[in-house]
Amino acid sequence: MPEGDTVWRAARDLNAALAGKELTRCDIRVPKFATVDFTGAPVQDVVSRGKHLLIRGGDPVDGWILHSHLKMEGLWHVYARGEKWRRPAFKARCILETDTHQAVGFELGFLRVLARKDEDDAVGYLGPDLLGPDWDAGEALRRLRAEPDRPIGLALLDQRIMAGLGNVYRCELCFLAGIHPRTPVSDVPDLPRLVDLSKRLLEANKARSRRITTGAMGRDQLWVYRRERRGCLRCGTKVAHELLGDTELELRDLYYCPHCQPFP
Repeated sequence: MPEGDTVWRAARDLNAALAGKELTRCDIRVPKFATVDFTGAPVQDVVSRGKHLLIRGGDPVDGWILHSHLKMEGLWHVYARGEKWRRPAFKARCILETDTHQAVGFELGFLRVLARKDEDDAVGYLGPDLLGPDWDAGEALRRLRAEPDRPIGLALLDQRIMAGLGNVYRCELCFLAGIHPRTPVSDVPDLPRLVDLSKRLLEANKARSRRITTGAMGRDQLWVYRRERRGCLRCGTKVAHELLGDTELELRDLYYCPHCQPFP
């Protein structure tokens, strides 16, 4: 499930393969942008912004951006030229090629082309990026406290507050902090610690292929997420599985331990 750490790794790998290189092929397989061709243009850099990925190219000021979001199933792969793809070709939504590498975006839930000047309009609404150079714990804390009545389990998923957290981290953070996900923000006992824990957890996992919140490298790497059939890893209590969202269309799976995370 792509979250901020997944996108950070994708941006790192794409940047290593594409930055400073001229595109020898550009194939965007999205109807609205199917005629866009940046072949011959240089790639400036590739960066992540929360769960968003920005491939910047052309002129540094008047250039273009390929803006993608992985949603639930998307991923970017980097291949040496001529290397066999690990996904079927019909799932490819974007192919960028240089003299040495291919970058292929598969099943991207969102992909569009922007002018460089429109970058802030596209992602400027996001809160401080937990893995970005703009990270500001104080600002993230201020934004959290601005919604005192909102359940913490919803606030943590709001990218306008902190950019990069997804559902796995939301559930695991609430467990590690010992708080019920439906606890109002104003009732969370130590918000600065929760913000700091969010940062430390993503930093610890950003270079890993699998997320680990328990510190264990074996089978049990998560405390409560998707453990409703196996029980809480700490106390063995049956993990509760509910749905939580701001609206019916935004309901997401919620996992917590009723014993370790009692409702206040």
